[in-house]
Amino acid sequence: MKMTLQDLLAPVTPERFFAEYFDRQPLHVPGGAAKFAAVLDWAGIDALLGMTHVWSEKSLRVVMDSVPVPPVQYSAKATSRDGAPVLQPVAAKVQEWVARGASVVMNDVDSLTPGLAAVSRALEDAGLGKAQANVYISFQSHKAFHSHYDTHDVWAVQVEGEKAWNIWEGRAEWPIAHPIFRGQTQAQHDEAKGRLREKVVVRKGDLLYLPRGWYHDALAEAPDSVHIAYGVHAPLGMDALNVLTERALYDALFRQPLPRQDGSPAAREALAQRLAAIGARLSDLARDPKVLEVLSAFVRDHRFERGGYDLQAARAGAPAAAAAPAGGARFRVVGTARPVRRGNEFGLKTEAGVIAMSMPEIEAAAWILARPAVAEAELRAAWPALDAGALIERLAAAGLLAAA
Repeated sequence: MKMTLQDLLAPVTPERFFAEYFDRQPLHVPGGAAKFAAVLDWAGIDALLGMTHVWSEKSLRVVMDSVPVPPVQYSAKATSRDGAPVLQPVAAKVQEWVARGASVVMNDVDSLTPGLAAVSRALEDAGLGKAQANVYISFQSHKAFHSHYDTHDVWAVQVEGEKAWNIWEGRAEWPIAHPIFRGQTQAQHDEAKGRLREKVVVRKGDLLYLPRGWYHDALAEAPDSVHIAYGVHAPLGMDALNVLTERALYDALFRQPLPRQDGSPAAREALAQRLAAIGARLSDLARDPKVLEVLSAFVRDHRFERGGYDLQAARAGAPAAAAAPAGGARFRVVGTARPVRRGNEFGLKTEAGVIAMSMPEIEAAAWILARPAVAEAELRAAWPALDAGALIERLAAAGLLAAA
């Protein structure tokens, strides 16, 4: 199943969305009842819930009037498929809570069916970021959550029934998933949300977009309501700092000890000068074309890995039908190696012999070989100071990597 951002937004065009709404204001797009019929329906929900071994107290939650129900009240102790003890939801117990009006939340479902994955890919293909999905099943007059904001953009796809959303005027200033944004009380949220901006009734086939940090709450007004909330996590300025930090490791200025502080004006001035030098060097690094190339690839490839399998083609030795991922050609890890040192020289020992390498190259090679597969863009993002293409070629020539 294939969908695009244009399919999700129609009749609103992507051009209008990015010009007027993206990261600026909420958008409600009415649609016909059949618009998202292939994404999920009641039969699909029951089939998903029937995948008993997928669900635990973390992946499936029950909420009654904004209060989470303790998992022990709808689950039973069980043993997972790998022999670990888990709390596993029990159908009869979950349905008892549903009969009382409780909401059911199914977390991290974006890869479980072709329809769910199609929406995720449409959002990621548009360059919006990593798209993770939860299913919210709620019933008339029972609110699952109080007024709140999310630390990601929300794309709510209504697949059954309808739900009334209160969209408030307040917006938190680009919050992120960090403890400093988790300590607010509900009273603080209720004060910060401001006045009611609008009340939107989202019906089957509708889509609702909420920028990150926008205050909202929702209530099912029809007998039942099912929507899929796609949380889209965009690359952040903090990610640029991570890339700069990786690059700074290879600059001696950042590895030097900071001036010792003894309380004297001279010591404080020395620290101030060092900080100014560090800031100036960071500014230089931020203009480095190589850093820009790495960051550009990171932003472009900021998505979850999903699918890409074509086992029959792989068995026949034919090229996989799926297109290559946005990060370029991928390479499977097909061999093993270990680092060795001889005096001041380093190398990677393989079955064919020792490959001479620098210590950073060995560290990057170990990072690659600990993964099932790697793309050149991923290696560039993780090790920006190295020639990623050349290292992959050397590992492939040594029989450690093969084209995926």
